[in-house]
Amino acid sequence: MAILKTEDLTRYFGGLAALSNVSIEIRENEIVGIIGPNGAGKTTLTNVIAGIYIPTNGRIIFKGQDITELPAHRRCRLGIGRTFQLARPLGDMNLLENVMVGALFGQGLGQRQARERAREICEFLGIEEVERDVTRLTALEIKKMEISHALATQPKMLFLDEVMAGLNADETMEMIELVRKINAQGITIVVIEHVMRVIKELTQRVVVLDWGQVIAEGPYEEVSANSQVISAYLGEEE
Repeated sequence: MAILKTEDLTRYFGGLAALSNVSIEIRENEIVGIIGPNGAGKTTLTNVIAGIYIPTNGRIIFKGQDITELPAHRRCRLGIGRTFQLARPLGDMNLLENVMVGALFGQGLGQRQARERAREICEFLGIEEVERDVTRLTALEIKKMEISHALATQPKMLFLDEVMAGLNADETMEMIELVRKINAQGITIVVIEHVMRVIKELTQRVVVLDWGQVIAEGPYEEVSANSQVISAYLGEEE
């Protein structure tokens, strides 16, 4: 059963089509990878689905409901969560308080409930010393905090935008296991990533974008052997 469908999703910025007739389906509890070269439209697609941008044309269906015109906060409360490529922690708040923001504004919980929810999520992700100032966090801990912040909104579907970037091999494996653990809770995961090892090991299906269009879709082994994908993207890695 599809939790999310896009139909001919198009987004123009001036005369540039950042997305052009993107039609995809993501099934419930699936882990899907979205890959493509820089400027392919991966983050734009996430922003359009999450409600940061309204599409120029096309429709977005989430859990059977047309959400194309809904603002971002309404989509969040329906169950669409996301992280951002560049984490920007609130510097005047500690780690736990940063996570609480997701529960306070993403789900409208009271402060006591939000604090309890934030502690539960931090424990679930293995984050310790949650009262620490965010300036004392490692790169891995900041990424975990960003995911915790998104989980605090209680998503049914979670977009992870390059959360593995900048991590070493051991940290990457730890994050892969965390994503699997999150998925095991019944949360559908969409991974936007340049690290092909992550895509290969983690995802069940891959969507490839280039110049705002879907050029391939299927299991990693199939997609990685596609000559158009190799020419547009994977050839850059060689």
